[in-house]
Amino acid sequence: MSHTTVKIGNRMVGQGQPCYIIAEIGINHNGSVDLAKQLIDVAVDCGCDAVKFQKRTVEVVYSPEELARPRENPFGPTNGDLKRGLEFGVKEYAEIDKYCKQKGIDWLASCWDEASVDFLERFNPPCYKIASASLTDDNLLRHHRKYGRPVILSTGLSEMKQIEHAVEVLDKDHLILLHCTSTYPSKPEELNLRGIVALKEKFGVPVGYSGHEVGLVTSYAAAVLGACVVERHITVDRSMWGSDQAASVEPPGMKRLVRDIRELDQAMGDGVKKVYESEKPIIQKLRRV
Repeated sequence: MSHTTVKIGNRMVGQGQPCYIIAEIGINHNGSVDLAKQLIDVAVDCGCDAVKFQKRTVEVVYSPEELARPRENPFGPTNGDLKRGLEFGVKEYAEIDKYCKQKGIDWLASCWDEASVDFLERFNPPCYKIASASLTDDNLLRHHRKYGRPVILSTGLSEMKQIEHAVEVLDKDHLILLHCTSTYPSKPEELNLRGIVALKEKFGVPVGYSGHEVGLVTSYAAAVLGACVVERHITVDRSMWGSDQAASVEPPGMKRLVRDIRELDQAMGDGVKKVYESEKPIIQKLRRV
């Protein structure tokens, strides 16, 4: 059975609906709420529908060995210093929640462990995002499902069999899949945009696109292929410090992306061939018979 639309907040997302555009802030805030607010402002100014963050319980997601690994960064000499420095807590997310409400934009997060899902529940998110890396984590998928909220699931790092299993674990009635290639930045020859069509045909659920490539043209192509969600990382400056900045879109690019996808929404039409009223005078002028 097909479920062609899913309700996200006050919006229906899916077939016949305008594309839902997510500006992925992720960890591009570099541990600063002020920078996070600046990125929210950019997303609002560009006309995005939502911003997205990431939430982890650092000691659960990473092993002690990984946290102890040497890695020079602005927060200290180890990878653990970096991961903890980039993690927002209740105070920071309460501020973000209030700010997004003031600005009239949805916000959501990818939760990488069960405690992070419980953490986010206090903010009544419009939906949950599950990252590609978590697609095979059945316990985490079930934990998301128990709250009954819509789920947006990225499908990078995964073969069709693994995606099939994840769809079985989750609630198909409230599920959106995102076609995705999880390299930062992704090479054009590895984007496989026809996967959007393949996922739609296979599962009968709304399918979108999460892009990590450089440039915008492939995101436009995703929209034309039927992506009902387009998610791109956003930054104020691609040359800033941070692992995701280079695969992100700067404000002028994000503004163009939203503007052009909105135009594509209108241009795609319903596929029914017809003569428009504006064409009728041309018929009278140019047709001989």
